[in-house]
Amino acid sequence: MEGLRERKRAHARAATVDAALRLFAEHGYEKVTVADICAAAAIAPRTFFRYFPAKADVLAAPVQDLADRLLETVSTAPAGLDDTEVLRRALRETGEHIVAHEGSMSVLFRLVRNAEELRLSPWMSLEGHEHRIATTLTGRRGGTGDPDWRTRLDVARLLAAFRIWLLDFGEQRSPEPLAHLDEMLVHR
Repeated sequence: MEGLRERKRAHARAATVDAALRLFAEHGYEKVTVADICAAAAIAPRTFFRYFPAKADVLAAPVQDLADRLLETVSTAPAGLDDTEVLRRALRETGEHIVAHEGSMSVLFRLVRNAEELRLSPWMSLEGHEHRIATTLTGRRGGTGDPDWRTRLDVARLLAAFRIWLLDFGEQRSPEPLAHLDEMLVHR
């Protein structure tokens, strides 16, 4: 029973994010209200605020989902792979997800790039995820405590490449976005 309830919540949350992205794309982030989102998602404001403390958090949700997906991939990677290869594979898989959902992801990245309120959110910054990823990589190797500077630097370097790829993807700079991502992740 709890599993079904959790799936329903996840579906309602995702439907709310989808409705918000559609409205933001059509009318602009600033002009859309929480009431507009609730009407489009067919939910009550109380339900909205159960999932999202504020309007900006609707856009943080897909970013958090991407970060969680990335961390899951890192933590379940085969033991024989080194950290750099694990992170490259995880970023590639995340890139595949972004390309597969190009429409909504393009809207999301355009909104984040253009709205200062959204850029200031800790969930919108890849930098904010560096420590979590580095700690997960360290734990994967059996380490405990804070990751060493080498791990943190490797994570920062690959996330910087991914951030640049996201910008290029959002601006449609490459006809083959995943090949472009692969090239960026191995560049030194």
